[in-house]
Formats: sequence, C-alpha cells, structure tokens
Amino acid sequence: MSKWIRKGDRVLVIAGNEKGKSGEVLSRSGDRVLVQNVNLRKKHMKRTQETQGGRIIDMEVPLHISNVSLCDKEGNPFRVKVRQSSEGVRELVYGENETVYRAVKKG
Repeated sequence: MSKWIRKGDRVLVIAGNEKGKSGEVLSRSGDRVLVQNVNLRKKHMKRTQETQGGRIIDMEVPLHISNVSLCDKEGNPFRVKVRQSSEGVRELVYGENETVYRAVKKG
C-alpha cells in the first residue's frame, strides 16, 4: 500500500513516537516521507550575518514509509485497491462502497 503514497496525500502515523498524528506529505524520496508538523526535531543554528544571534528552529524529519498509512479528512486510515473505470482509467478506491480516492498515472 505504501507505494501509492505521494506528495499532497493525507497520512496517519501508525507506528513510532508520533503514532496517531496525521498530516500532509510534503515530499517523498525513496522509502522516506516528510509529513507536515509530524516528527519535529530542534536544530540549533549558528549566528550568521543575517541573524546576529543564534537560534533554535523546529524542523520536520522524514519518517519511513512503512510507518504511515493513507487516511481521510477525519483521520481514519484506509487501504486502497486499484480499479479500472469504464473509461479505462485506473483509479485508487477504498471502503466497501469503493469511494474513488484519485486516478493513477500510467508509468
């Protein structure tokens, strides 16, 4: 199921310290996803010419893709299946009534 996760999808963290939190996927590279406002870490920044004093910033750290699951707007996780519509377009669907999640690109 994790191969269907891409940028812009809403996901729920299902394992690890951040279990139960949900957010939007900001980026994906390989088997890691960066989720908005999830898995925050503090980074200490040195003083520069732009910022005269040092500072501490919060930044998101990537999660392994196996620790997240697609979820709906309410935060309920679901599993997707691939279905071909009558027009010949492949779609991701979920639930008993096969609600369409999105179309699948070829390639």
